[in-house]
Amino acid sequence: MTTTPTIYALHENPEWFPPFAQAFEAEGVHVEEWLLTDGVLDLDAAPPEGVFWSRISASAHTRDHHLSKDYTRAVLSWLEAHGRRTVNGRRVLELEMSKVDQLTRLRAAGIETPRTLAAIGRQNVVEAARAIPAPFVTKHNQGGKGLGVRRFEDHAELAEYVASEEFEEPQDGITLIQEFVVAATPRITRVEIVGGEFLYAIDADTARGGFQLCPADACAIDPQTGQPIMPPGATLAPEIGQQLFSLREGFDDPIIEKYLAFAQANGIEVCGIEFIESQDGRLLTYDVNTNTNYNAAVEEVAPRSAPRALARYLRSIAEAL
Repeated sequence: MTTTPTIYALHENPEWFPPFAQAFEAEGVHVEEWLLTDGVLDLDAAPPEGVFWSRISASAHTRDHHLSKDYTRAVLSWLEAHGRRTVNGRRVLELEMSKVDQLTRLRAAGIETPRTLAAIGRQNVVEAARAIPAPFVTKHNQGGKGLGVRRFEDHAELAEYVASEEFEEPQDGITLIQEFVVAATPRITRVEIVGGEFLYAIDADTARGGFQLCPADACAIDPQTGQPIMPPGATLAPEIGQQLFSLREGFDDPIIEKYLAFAQANGIEVCGIEFIESQDGRLLTYDVNTNTNYNAAVEEVAPRSAPRALARYLRSIAEAL
């Protein structure tokens, strides 16, 4: 009797994992979690047999898991050196950790992105921004959860911010200065892909969600007032119980085929790619998420379940080994 190899889920955030655990159980797929917050690697030993799915997030350091990214780099290097099958492996991890990497590869694939400059070091941020007309935004190269995203109405405002104690130092020292895109409607769209297949598209309400649009997160609640905290970039106050995410029904755009080709060319097997439709008629792609999260409200009405599609995909890889 042939035994199906074990599937390992490499991650650092137990709070994000329950929807996946439920999907794996529903599909009858056994998964072992490998929490990459600390540990020991025996480099003289061979890794276990199996399929290793990595979903480490660029925002791991915001959960006090500053070492998880480098630990994951070590683990994936070890696994791949021994020929183990990784899903969203070592190279894809680097894409997750760098918006510069994402944007340059998107452009190389013929996918339009916002005008962007990368300033290495705090002292270069103000000078670099002069190349982009106001208003503009800054963001962290190694981001996630809207880290470092701020809008500036003029260059003097940026200079004051950079010189102040409020300045948020990026984790890797790289600040992006990017054109502020005026949206045709206050939303961004996220295209979900698993195993080379388009699953569905999600719309996110930027009027209430602002720059912090992670589908796995609800609006932040103020512990004193019990009311939602208005996120940076929002123009309308969020309300308790209000959903920021919805299924974009009937979405069928040529960008889907471009995203599928991009994912295949870059070895990305699981991802959510985000774009904004501008007031001047452009479709601008600005973020590639390889640690994709699924929203419960969207899952209820979606034509098929993304976590269960992922479970089936990982099982098919394991059965083929």
